[in-house]
Amino acid sequence: MSDTSAPSTASEPIRVFILDDHEVVRRGVRDLLEAEEGIAVVGEASDARQALARVPATRPQVAVLDVRLGDDAGGDHAGIEVCRELRARMPELVCLMLTSFDDDEALFDAIMAGASGYVLKQINGAELVSAVRTVASGTSMLDPRTTARVMARLRGGPADSRPAEPEQPSVLDRLSPREREILELIGEGLTNREIAERLYLAEKTVKNRISAILSKLGVGRRIQAAMIAGRLRERSS
Repeated sequence: MSDTSAPSTASEPIRVFILDDHEVVRRGVRDLLEAEEGIAVVGEASDARQALARVPATRPQVAVLDVRLGDDAGGDHAGIEVCRELRARMPELVCLMLTSFDDDEALFDAIMAGASGYVLKQINGAELVSAVRTVASGTSMLDPRTTARVMARLRGGPADSRPAEPEQPSVLDRLSPREREILELIGEGLTNREIAERLYLAEKTVKNRISAILSKLGVGRRIQAAMIAGRLRERSS
C-alpha cells in the first residue's frame, strides 16, 4: 500500500537514524547502511530517552527502531512508543521497525503508531537496505512473511487476535457516506485506480478523498485506515 509522501531528492543521501539497545547490532546496521551509496547514518541511540533527544536534532528521513529496548520503561514495545512520539513531533519522519520476534501484537501496534515498515532481524543485509530505501521513497512496506497475516486480519480473522482500535464513533461520523464507501474499499485492499473504477470516479478524486479520510480519522498511513475499516466491518457483522 502506497502513501503519498514525497520521495527524497535523488541527489541527496537518505539520512538514517538507528535505535537499538545492543551495541553489536547497532554497529552492524550502521556499517551495513554506510557502505551503501546514497545512504548516510546521521545518528544512533541505545535507549528511548537518547532517541527522543537526538532524532529531532539530526533530522533524519528514516529512523530504524528496535521494537524491544531491554529494560526501557516502555516495556517490550518501547521502540513502538518512540515511533509514536517521534511521528507526533516530526510527521515527515518515516519509521522502520526492526525486531527479532515475530510478534503479531507488536506488528499491529507499530502500524497504528505510524510505522512505515516492520521487518525481522533475520532478513539479510540486502533486504534491510532495500527496506530503508522503500520507506524513504514514501512507500509503506511489511516483511513478506507478515503481509499475508495483516491482510487476512483486515479481511476478518478471529476477533480476539486483532487489537482494539483507538477510534471513537464520533470520529467515524465525520466521514461522508462516500468517504465511508471508499474506506471500506481501502479495507478490501483496493488501489486508488481500482477504487476509481469501482465507483466511477477520477483517480485524482479518489486520491484527494483518501487524504481527507486520513485527516478525519487522525491517521497518517493508508494501512491504518484499512485496519479501521476492518473494525467497522466487524461491528456491522
